[in-house]
Amino acid sequence: MDFKDYYKILGVEPTADDKEIKAAYRKLARKYHPDVSKEKDAEEKFKDASEAYEALKSADKRAEYDELRKYGQHGQPFQGPPGWQSRGGYGGGGGGTEDFSDFFSSIFGNRGDAFGGGQRRPAGRKGQDVEMQLTVHLEETLSTESKQINFQVPQYDASGRHVSNTTKSLNVKIPAGVADGERIRLKGQGAPGIGGGANGDLYLIIKFAPHPKFEVDGENLIINLPLAPWELALGAEVAVPTLTGKINLKVPAGSQNGQRMRAKGHGLSNKAGERGYLFVQLKVVMPKSSDEEVKALWQELAQKAAFNPREHF
Repeated sequence: MDFKDYYKILGVEPTADDKEIKAAYRKLARKYHPDVSKEKDAEEKFKDASEAYEALKSADKRAEYDELRKYGQHGQPFQGPPGWQSRGGYGGGGGGTEDFSDFFSSIFGNRGDAFGGGQRRPAGRKGQDVEMQLTVHLEETLSTESKQINFQVPQYDASGRHVSNTTKSLNVKIPAGVADGERIRLKGQGAPGIGGGANGDLYLIIKFAPHPKFEVDGENLIINLPLAPWELALGAEVAVPTLTGKINLKVPAGSQNGQRMRAKGHGLSNKAGERGYLFVQLKVVMPKSSDEEVKALWQELAQKAAFNPREHF
């Protein structure tokens, strides 16, 4: 089933008013009416114009079509939004409606205005889904407390026309093992359904907030540990921050700048409830300035160590 852009068929903008739509239809109807037109495909174009006008002349139908239009591209296979389903054909609608396309029937079903002579009854339709980005601090991924969020939810009248937005508040619990960029569905927390349809869903796109100390690598964390040159040379025991406190890390004597050590169980949680590693990257930090006595000690060390770091450079 291909999508039909009824505005494109009539040659009007989506912002066109009822008068413009009616005028465009009449112009095309005169041009392509099978009784008078000699143009190729006149009958098909006349049917398309009639179908487009039937969909757009009614404020209710137009509102319903406009909601679906953003999901389709003219002439391309149509796939509606989540929760939308084809409503089937006209059945006993009568009065020429059988000439309309499957696309038209899938939207409006057996609800012709002029053709069936009946009153249009909105069928139950699922409310619109809502999507929002949720910024999460790394510490919150380990917390069992709920986080309050506020988001905008569209409101519709009985005919399906968007009338306003309302702010909704919700307490949500960050799932264990959530990942940066993950999409979480909260069923029924989107826009209200239309005509008795189910509520839409809320989708949260998780975005990890930048942390001043840690970098994220999957379920693992990375932290740079500043060390003085002598701490690398002689070894040291250093308190290292984690997401839940501090741990004491023993730096072996003779450690190298850039070397990584790891602490098991101090990373982020995964789906199984286990925590990854905290990788501690050793980073030598030189004193900003030295007095003459300290410089002399450095010089003495250089002579006694007899070490050439570029021996194999």
